[in-house]
Amino acid sequence: MAPREPSSHRRKQDKKPKEMATGSFRHYGLGFVLLSLLLQLLSVTCTGSSELQSNYYAESCPNAEEIIKQEVAKLYDEHGNTAISWIRNLFHDCMVQSCDASLLLESKHGNGIVSEQASSRSFGMRNFKYVTKIKEALEKECPATVSCADIIALSARDGTVLLGGPRIEMRSGRRDGRESHASVVEEFIPNHNDSMALVLSRFESVGIDAEGTVALLGAHSVGRVHCVNLYDRLYPTVDPTLDSDYAEYLKGRCPMPDPNPEKVRYSRNDRETPMVLDNMYYKHLLAHKGLLLVDQQLASDPTTAPFVEKMAADNGYFQDQFARAMLALSENNPLTGDEGEIRKDCRYINAV
Repeated sequence: MAPREPSSHRRKQDKKPKEMATGSFRHYGLGFVLLSLLLQLLSVTCTGSSELQSNYYAESCPNAEEIIKQEVAKLYDEHGNTAISWIRNLFHDCMVQSCDASLLLESKHGNGIVSEQASSRSFGMRNFKYVTKIKEALEKECPATVSCADIIALSARDGTVLLGGPRIEMRSGRRDGRESHASVVEEFIPNHNDSMALVLSRFESVGIDAEGTVALLGAHSVGRVHCVNLYDRLYPTVDPTLDSDYAEYLKGRCPMPDPNPEKVRYSRNDRETPMVLDNMYYKHLLAHKGLLLVDQQLASDPTTAPFVEKMAADNGYFQDQFARAMLALSENNPLTGDEGEIRKDCRYINAV
């Protein structure tokens, strides 16, 4: 309960109600004007070039998004797995501190860069050269205008559609970082055999909740897994959470000992619709046919299991949540405004 005012103060209020009301009005009127000015100032500070925007390149490079879309489609027609690479690029770039294209930086004699691509978490990643092709097409149209970070985001958007996934209304205006985050990659990107608690905490650190985490891992609906990441579930004994018939199939794909160690062996994530981003992944989890340990844990962990069941039953729900989570991931701590730079070559920072 609020304390009572002294009676003398109450009497003074009673004596001059009109005067007090007028003074109060003037006081709050002035306060309202000051507040309006402050909000306008904040609006100027927080919008424009300092924020991500829809159709950011409308004036500086009107054809930018269409060029990216066309190049992504062309590369998909030539190399279907590039569509999967675009999604993985976004994940590996944006999960590690910032969506700043640090993933694309390469080590070069004398440049002092340790590439994030050398991390064990980046095992099996390839097709970075195709980002360079998109960048070259953009440089011909609008030199030094479109960032490599935006290429990563917008190519992931367009690649998702080519895989039958949802259209994600991504904003642009990201700038490119001038340093690699190679030393901390493993602090941000979970491993395939980490506990579900750790996986959830890593995603939560970039603003993605449990529902979004389950949806993002649905990207495992497409692509393949190298056998080196499966051996622990198959040998010397089969992981009891793995369907026995499926385990025998995987042993055929990933024999031990390997009769030909030089051969790259792998298994598709989804044998039914291997190049379609759909909810078949979740149906497999419920049938104990998750390839990686982290996949199967989604179906058994009490926090994530309800979302697995819901996504297995409703592909539309899965795609809605996938789009929501991808959008959140694509906007993780981007460099904007005067931060960073627009690289001329996505592989190297600009010469000073």
